[in-house]
Amino acid sequence: MSEAVVTGIGVAAPNGMGHEEFWAASLRGDSAIRELRRFDVTSYSARLAGEIDGFEPGEYLPGRLVPQTDRMTQLALVAADWALADARLEPGTYDSAEMGVSTAGAFGGFEFGQRELDKLWCHGPGHVSAYMSFAWFYAVNSGQISIRHGLRGPSGVLVGDQAGGLDAVAQARRSVRKGTPLVVSGGMESSLCPYGWTARVSSGSLSTGDDARSAYLPFSAGARGHVPGEGGAMLVVEDGERAKARGARIYGRIAGYGATFDPAPERAAEPGLRRAVEDALADARIEAPDIGVVFADGWGTAAADRIEAEAITAVFGPGAVPVTVPKTMTGRLNSGAGPVDLAWALLSLRDGVIPPTVNVPRSASEYGIDLVTEARSRSVGAALVLARGEGGFNSAMVLRGSA
Repeated sequence: MSEAVVTGIGVAAPNGMGHEEFWAASLRGDSAIRELRRFDVTSYSARLAGEIDGFEPGEYLPGRLVPQTDRMTQLALVAADWALADARLEPGTYDSAEMGVSTAGAFGGFEFGQRELDKLWCHGPGHVSAYMSFAWFYAVNSGQISIRHGLRGPSGVLVGDQAGGLDAVAQARRSVRKGTPLVVSGGMESSLCPYGWTARVSSGSLSTGDDARSAYLPFSAGARGHVPGEGGAMLVVEDGERAKARGARIYGRIAGYGATFDPAPERAAEPGLRRAVEDALADARIEAPDIGVVFADGWGTAAADRIEAEAITAVFGPGAVPVTVPKTMTGRLNSGAGPVDLAWALLSLRDGVIPPTVNVPRSASEYGIDLVTEARSRSVGAALVLARGEGGFNSAMVLRGSA
């Protein structure tokens, strides 16, 4: 069976555009969380976000494409461009039917949708863009990436809230193992508009703190909810043998994956995260001590963090493996979060450094985990990435080094 490897990384995140800028900022512990500037948030209970500054889509994309697309799609297209360039594919390496796309979506093009609904309400249907028919849709990123790069192989989209990004990359892995040589995969979100913000605030899970240094503190006594953000990552997932044959640089191997769903609250049964971790390890055919770092989901509430910590300590033992939540620098990115965590993990495998969980004191010892609060040098042969979504989604993915 074909082994799936990652040969290209494209990141669009609040603390860095492009994977090397993003990685350098992450190792410095640069946080991009601050009061949202895209619109006036003074009347909302939650006001902080991880926002991408200075992104002008016209600098990266054809002028005709910009008015057709939401900001999340513009970011996804740019990240896919970067990932494919990073993979260093020579023209004609693969036929267009041998390359596919697998992305995750949660919100869709909320900003585009709100703008066009405003036009409908204020001016009538004749003023609504024809592109409204698809620009709002959560599956649009897969379609636009496919069109832009002529990727006519197996393609699709998965919806699993925060866990969806890992699920999409797992689907890319399945396609590779079934014979598709290359799949562009990941997730991207950008719903920082009144419509999207209201939807987020209504969940009751956002932090209402005004201090960016203390608003999002997973695994901490001060945890009060999470801070959302925009962005994500696109990865080039490729058949390992074909990648080696063309002399590609390989960041790492997608070795294992597990996904579960939590039981209904009234059943009072054990949450499914531990089983997702165990399934991923079994799929990777490795033991818990082989994992050098866990990139935790870090929901940011006492109850959710306790569940995750208990799953980690049950599998690895108390304090037995370094745990990090670098999304404290970016906010939680919904379907973009898992792919960004994979980018962090792949770069950790490459450089032997674990990025930090900023702003959180080491008091996480009360959870029985070894929380990395400053960048830590450590040889990492395998990494575990965890993701959970609203409604009970759990996903876990194991990455191994390129050797």
